[in-house]
Amino acid sequence: MQNFSISPREMIASFVRNRSLIRASVTREVLGRYRGSVLGVFWSFFNPVFMLAVYTFVFSVVFKARWAGGSDSKTEFALILFAGLIVFNLFSECINRAPSLIVANGNYVKKVVYPLEILPWVSLGAAMFHALISLGVWILAYIIFFGVPHLTAVYLPLVVLPLVLMMMGLSWGLASLGVYLRDIAQFIGILTSVLMFLSPIFYPASSLPEAYRDVLMLNPLTPVIEQARDVLFFGRDPDFSIIAIYMLVGILVMWLGFAWFQKTRKGFADVL
Repeated sequence: MQNFSISPREMIASFVRNRSLIRASVTREVLGRYRGSVLGVFWSFFNPVFMLAVYTFVFSVVFKARWAGGSDSKTEFALILFAGLIVFNLFSECINRAPSLIVANGNYVKKVVYPLEILPWVSLGAAMFHALISLGVWILAYIIFFGVPHLTAVYLPLVVLPLVLMMMGLSWGLASLGVYLRDIAQFIGILTSVLMFLSPIFYPASSLPEAYRDVLMLNPLTPVIEQARDVLFFGRDPDFSIIAIYMLVGILVMWLGFAWFQKTRKGFADVL
C-alpha cells in the first residue's frame, strides 16, 4: 500500500507540482457552477450586489441599526457590514464544502490516479474568486459614495492570509472526516451558521461587555474581520503582532490538517 508523506515540504511541493491542474480545476469549478444559466458567471457579480442591498435594507431600515462610533449613514453601515461578510463568506464557503470534497469526487479515489490533496486547493480557489468579486463590488460602492479607498487596503491580503492557511488545514481535516463520518457535513453547516452571529459582522467587538469580548476573541474569525474592516473602511493599520501570532497558528493548523489527510487517505477507497 502506498505511503503518503506528511512533511511540510510535501504539502508545498504538491501545490507547486500540481499548480496547472489546480488552476484548470478552479476554472472548471467556477464556470460549472453557472453552466446553463442565462447570465452565466455574471451571477457571481450580481449575488454580492443583491446581498449588500438586502442586508442594508434589513439592518439599516427595518432594524434601524447604526454602527457604534459611526454616523447615521445607511451606506456606511452597509459597507462596514459587507466588509465583514466578505471574510466570513470566504471561510464559510470553504468549510461547508470541505466534508463532501472526497465523497463527491469518489471517482477520483477509485478509478484514476489523482492527487486528492489538491481538492481543498480547488475549493479555496473557487471561494477566493467569489470573494474577489465581492471585494470588487465593495470597492466600487466605496468609490461611488466615499471616494478613493484608503491606502491601508493594500494590507488586506496580509490580514486574510493567516485565516486562509487555517482554512486549508481545516479543509484537509474535514475532507478526511467527511469520508468516515457523514454526519460531519450537517454539523459543520450548523456550526458556520452559529459562527456568523458569534463573529463581529453585524456589530463591533468593542460593543460587547469586557467579559464577553474575551470569549469573542477566541473565535478565529474575530481578529481577521475586525482588522479587515479597519484596513478597508477606517484606514487604520493592522495590528502586526496579532497577524504574526495568527500566522504561526495558521501554519500549524494547515500542516496538522495536511498530515491527518495524508495519514487517513489510504482508507478512502475501502469506505467509498
